[in-house]
Amino acid sequence: MSLITRSMVLWVPDWPILASLRVEPLRVEPLPANAASAGATDAPLALIEKGLVFACSAAARIEGVQRGLRVREAQARCTDLIVRPYEQQLDSRTFETVITAIEELMPGVQLVRPGIAAIRSRGPARYYGGEQPAGLALVALLESLGIPGARVGIADGPFTAEQAARTATSAYRVRVVPEGASAEFLGNLPVSLLEDPVLITLLRRLGISSLGEFAALPATDVLGRFGPDGAHLHALAGGLDSRPIVAHQPPDELDCVVAFEPPLDRVDQVTFGVRASADDFVQRLVASKLVCTTLRIEIETELGDYSERSWLHPRSFTASDVVDRVRWQLQGSGEVDSGLRSGVSAVRIVPEVVDAIGNHEVGLFGAGPDERIHNGLARVQSMLGHEGVLTAVVSGGRTLADRQKTVPWGDRPLLPRSNLLPWPGQLPLPLPATIFAAPHPVFVYGADGTDVVVDERGRFSSAPSRFSPATGKDPRQITAWAGPWPIAERWWDAEAALNASRFQVVDDRGVAWLLVLTRRATGSSWAAEARYD
Repeated sequence: MSLITRSMVLWVPDWPILASLRVEPLRVEPLPANAASAGATDAPLALIEKGLVFACSAAARIEGVQRGLRVREAQARCTDLIVRPYEQQLDSRTFETVITAIEELMPGVQLVRPGIAAIRSRGPARYYGGEQPAGLALVALLESLGIPGARVGIADGPFTAEQAARTATSAYRVRVVPEGASAEFLGNLPVSLLEDPVLITLLRRLGISSLGEFAALPATDVLGRFGPDGAHLHALAGGLDSRPIVAHQPPDELDCVVAFEPPLDRVDQVTFGVRASADDFVQRLVASKLVCTTLRIEIETELGDYSERSWLHPRSFTASDVVDRVRWQLQGSGEVDSGLRSGVSAVRIVPEVVDAIGNHEVGLFGAGPDERIHNGLARVQSMLGHEGVLTAVVSGGRTLADRQKTVPWGDRPLLPRSNLLPWPGQLPLPLPATIFAAPHPVFVYGADGTDVVVDERGRFSSAPSRFSPATGKDPRQITAWAGPWPIAERWWDAEAALNASRFQVVDDRGVAWLLVLTRRATGSSWAAEARYD
């Protein structure tokens, strides 16, 4: 059995709330001396992610706000609730400063997640004269950083130490579980601490509600029933956490900043000025055995204007790609030849997402046709601009027009409608091969020559017999047809409402069409939306 590491875990309660307040303190009257701590305690604040409460302050919890509530329900429980969006990057970036401060006091910190860090307790305990004094020194450090309420747990393994930190109190912020007593300490804690919803649900159905009851099961039976993951959680429940603490390695500084003095007011001057720095930026990435797949460019001007944008790449950025993105971002002002609105004083290039260089190496005999296509499109895009080369993606929606979207080459598609949703009423497969950019107006007639219409119940006034373009030329007989299939969207919005019926027809030349009857307040009209080639 692997040796168990004596571990010290730091836990900061409500860290997302504290991080948000440290960046943007609440405007409360009167403003206390410590805005962050007072705001977290006295003001009901909730951070929202995907319409649900991700985290909330103690004052909000007193009013009944809980994690997982919908925004409206949370605001109904607490009418004074202050709502902010949850920003994961801000959460991580703010805690990085805490990790840096801890490393100066106790080297070898492992970042578990924002708000929680782990340290091997052996070294700090020897230096401070015991585990309890080492934990108190860590709590005092966070107090000096303006972060109140931190808890420290010390036990055998990071899992038990984290639970010890979470069960510490405001009066006794350091809780030490004696060596070898982890199983006894964890015994009465709930199985929900294992953070495996499927396993937790199954254990509760079996009548197992505590970690001690789960740990009492035979290890071989748990392995056979729940597999390796279940066996690992079974070991955690029994206090046998053999995970090592891996010291946090601060990332190399890969940002590139180019300052211009005096500021430059032309695009070509700025791009020429960043060319050498772009080469150095890519070389430093290569030296670190990394490539950049997402790049953030920040531009500052002498008048205080600020531009920031993240750029994606289908492969990885080269120096010329970086220069192109700087130029495209500058050209977004629309003033290319006549100069910028104000001179550019600084350009910062930040690698937002990096990947191991080994995942992007070209094969021994090249990468095949895809690599040649990418190089060709990248050259054309460099000449025509960011919007010069577009690729098609499938979006969500019920109409064919809604499902067609184009994005610049290399950009991640930001779809206004998810294509993973079911979209009832969507046209079934196979889809038409030719979709007209603008539907072609047509007339549809019955056998008696009258216009065919569809009533509110989806019934034809007469069977479709022929159709022709609105010009009246090239009429076609209908030999077969199917439908209609109604579609109704946004009935509450008079301008965006869609009330239509679609049906498929085959003409006397063997060509299949998708015809749509759109109903409006001013009347109904037929159009050919697509053709089955």
